[in-house]
Order: sequence, then structure tokens, then C-alpha cells
Amino acid sequence: MAMKEELIKNAYSEAITAHGSPGKPFLKKSSTGSSEVIFSFPGSWAVKDWHSDMCQRPFGEKKINLKLFPSLRSIGKEEAADVNQAFEERFQLILENPKLKDKVQKAAKDKKQVVFTGHSSGGAIAILATIWFLEEHRKGNIIFSTPPLCLTFGSPLVGSHIFSHALRRENWSGNFIHFVWKYDIVPRVFLAPLSANKQQFGKILNFLSQRSQQVPLHLAQDAQDIFTEVMTNALTLTSHVACKLMESTNLLLETVTSFIELSPYRPFGTYVFLNVGENPVTLDNSNAVLQLLFYSCQPSSDDEVLEIAKRSLGDHHGYESELPNGFRGHNYSPDKANADEIDMLNKAADAFGLSTSGRLCLLAAGESEEQKKRNQEKVKSKVTDMERALKEIEHYKNVCELEKVGLYDSFKLQKDQKDFKANVKRLELTGIWDEIIELLKWYKLPDEFEGQRQWIDLGTQYRRLVEPLDIANYYRHLKNEDTGPYMTKGRPKRYRYQQQWREHEKKMEKGSSGESCFWADVEELCCNGNEEDVAKKIQKQVLQWEKEGEMGNDVFLHKSTFVKWWNSLDSEIKLNDIQPLIHG
Repeated sequence: MAMKEELIKNAYSEAITAHGSPGKPFLKKSSTGSSEVIFSFPGSWAVKDWHSDMCQRPFGEKKINLKLFPSLRSIGKEEAADVNQAFEERFQLILENPKLKDKVQKAAKDKKQVVFTGHSSGGAIAILATIWFLEEHRKGNIIFSTPPLCLTFGSPLVGSHIFSHALRRENWSGNFIHFVWKYDIVPRVFLAPLSANKQQFGKILNFLSQRSQQVPLHLAQDAQDIFTEVMTNALTLTSHVACKLMESTNLLLETVTSFIELSPYRPFGTYVFLNVGENPVTLDNSNAVLQLLFYSCQPSSDDEVLEIAKRSLGDHHGYESELPNGFRGHNYSPDKANADEIDMLNKAADAFGLSTSGRLCLLAAGESEEQKKRNQEKVKSKVTDMERALKEIEHYKNVCELEKVGLYDSFKLQKDQKDFKANVKRLELTGIWDEIIELLKWYKLPDEFEGQRQWIDLGTQYRRLVEPLDIANYYRHLKNEDTGPYMTKGRPKRYRYQQQWREHEKKMEKGSSGESCFWADVEELCCNGNEEDVAKKIQKQVLQWEKEGEMGNDVFLHKSTFVKWWNSLDSEIKLNDIQPLIHG
């Protein structure tokens, strides 16, 4: 996404203006003839607005409000993002006032590009505002013609790695551009637990509120203490992450995390590192950005620690004079689709003169992304085999229907050779999908994978054809008697992942796309007796799925397990709309 230098300058100017208006929740600027509307948010110099007094966690994080930000989760794993509690609370207070939503809606309706911006903690609020705006568009509440932009300057980190994962999956990551000075401490401050440094940090915030770059002597020691604490924690974190990326088998790696709590915060989006006298370094690999946040801010000797600590405070206000000069009057574009990942990281390492260990950690982040792409290519190479196996099971289903038995019941009986062949294909597909789910479980596939239509459609087709076979096999061997109900004890992760992909993509209510596993509910009712509410719910769902074309005709065969169960129901429980569907 290309940006003009003028837009960056204007965004920064508005961010600083908002900083000077702490009494206002946000400012709006729309110049005559401009194609953008800029919404800027003030930062805060109060510690409670960085680390909530209500939060008991040392890093001030909480699980994000999924009602407000439903996309900020890993879909298959159902892992919600962590977010800084104080920042989320501040944004929710702003959102309670309808002015922001009304003004943003009007800008979008007028076909203006909406730009959210902020300096320091104002950048954190701009980030949440941008995600909220994108969520509203996804829900259909706000329609825009041009995607929004979020430009932050010296913003602290806001949330966990799920931010990066989810935003890339939704194709939103490119909307976020973060400008960071080489020594600015604020973008790094949450790599250490703020709870242990609240008093010193309060003094630092008070100094920064005065917009001075000359650090007084009485504050220098506090600055050094916080800088040392942050960088020590950052070293532990980045080393741990790098070892994970290199797939180290050293048991010490896990031992460390058992007694040292690591920061949950991670960067996301595109980072522009501003280096004095050099061209900016641009990265959008979140793990590489994390490494550079640490390794680009290293004193060359112990004697320099104090000077770097003082410089880190000055750099937090240093964007204004140097930022416009960093782009040499050209338009700026972080788009690097055709760039070589490893080559870019080598150039970044050269630009900052990184040590050998720093370069290796940076390249490990790049190699990890390349390995994800290779894993995806390996998975893609099996698509033809998967489609062929699915066609054979589809053929098996059609034959069963012609024989008036049905897919589910024929496979449960296992009387013919065709049932054995279908089982071979079931096991073949199971192996492929289990491999895919294991890669997703450890985030070893590109973040975009769970949002790709090809895999959502393929997973849905597989789930509808093959999960009934798994359920039939489960109850045929009476596994429910030893293990428990299929839905609570026996359902494989592959089907849960695939169902959740579809529900997210279609914006469906959680659990509403369970057409492939309703057989398990029927079996449990057959085994344990009918509960009226459950029996009625299943019938209503079956009617809905049939109406939407998501339920096969074989379900309504006269001798199917479902029809036999339905016929056994008391008249007051039966839904008579099912009767016309029964055939054969």
C-alpha cells in the first residue's frame, strides 16, 4: 500500500496536535480537496492508562473482548488474543461516545480514506480504532471504498502474537504502519513487566509530558534502570523466540519459561525503523521486528548505557524533525511482495551493524517464514490426491443411496467390499488432514492459510463426507461406552478446525455449521433416551440444513438411523415437517 510523504507528515502533525489536547477523546481533520480524513488520538502520561490498576498480570494484559474484536483469535485453536487492558479500556470509553462512529461512518460514506493516527500511547488507541473499523466493515455496518490506514509514531506494543496472526489472515496487516526511532524506549517498554517499575515509569512519563529532550540528572538513573530492565527482559524474550524459530531441542528452553514469565506482547503490521543519517529499514515479519527492536538498540560498551538510556527518552520526541527527511521526497511504499525475505533481513542487519548473534536471530525469523511457505507448498501438492479420494467417497455415497441404505448406515454395517474401500480412503484423508492440523497447531503454516477460500471449501467438503464415517465407526465399535460421547470425547480436531473456518468466513453463529456431526447427537439420544429440548433442536437444525442444501438426501431414507429415531419419537416431540422429506 503506497503512501505519499505528505500524508505521513500530516498524520504525524495531527498525532502531535492530539497529544496537546488530552481533554478530547479524538480529533478529526479533513482538508478541502483531500481524499483522506485523519482521526488522531491523544496519548496519556498517567501510569494507570498504561497498566490498569484492575489488572493483576505483571505485563498488564487480558484476553481481548471478542464481542468487540471477533477476528482477533486463532480460529482453529480458538485462542483469543491478549491485549493491554488499559489501552482496551481507554478505547472502549471513547467508543461509548457515538461521535467517533458517526464521524467515521460519514467519512466512509463520502468515499474518503479514513486514516487513524497517534503518537506514543495515542498510537495504541489508533491501532484498536483501526481494527474496530475493519471489524465493522466485515460485519457490514460500515462500508468503505478505500481501506483505512493506521500510522503510529513511537507506539508501545498492544497485544500478543495473535494480533499478527489474525490480521494477516484477514488481509488487514498491510493497513498498519509503525514508525520507530532506533533508541526510542516506548515501543520496547512492554517487553519488561511494567508492574515492577511503576514508580520510575511514572517519573519518565512525567518528563515526556514536558516534551523536553534534555534529561535532568535526577532522572538519568531512573532512565538507566528502566532501560536496563527492559533490555534485559528483551534479551531473554528474543533469545527464547529465536531458539523456538530454530527448533532447538535444548530442554533448558522450556525450563526457563517455568520460572521466568516472558512478555506476551509482539509487534505486527509493517515497521519502519528510522536510523539517523540512513534510509529507513522496513520490515513486516513480526518475529524479525521483535529481534530488531532488541538488537538495533545496543550500546557498544557499558559506559554507553547511561547515554543510550537518556537518548531513548529524547528519541521518543525525535520524530518531528527527522521523519520527513527520511523519505528523500519520494512516495513511500512498504509493499515487498516481490522482495526476497532473507536479502531484506541481511540489508536490515547491515544498516544497523548488528552483531553476529543479532544477524543470526534476524535470519532465523526470515527462515521461519520461508519454511511456512515450503510447508504450504507441500500441503498443496496433496490437493489432487485429496480431491480424488473425496470423489471416490462421493461415488460411494451415491451407490449407497441407490441401494436405499445411505452413507452413514452402510459404513456402520460394513457388509460389502465398497465399505472397506471407503474406509481406506477415509484413513488416507485422515492422515493428510491430521498433518495439516498439526502444522496449524504450532503456527507452521502461513497465517493466511485459515482464511483461504480453497481450504475452507475443501475442508467443508471433507467434513460433510467423511465425518459421518468417523461417527459411524465410533459407535459401531461402541467407543462411546468406554470413552464417552463422540462430541465431547471423540471428535477429532480436524473437524473442529474446519467447522470454525466456515463459521468465521460466513459470519455464522458459533456451532451453527454442525451438519456433519448431527449423527452423533442422534446416536446419543438413541442410546440414552430422548430429551425433549435436544430432540426438537436437532429436528429444527436438520430442517434448516435441508432447506439450505447442506443435508444429503440419504439422511431421509426410510431405513436410515435418523428416520428410525424420528419414528420412535413421541408425537408431541415430533416435528411433522420432516415427514414429507422421508423417501425410499
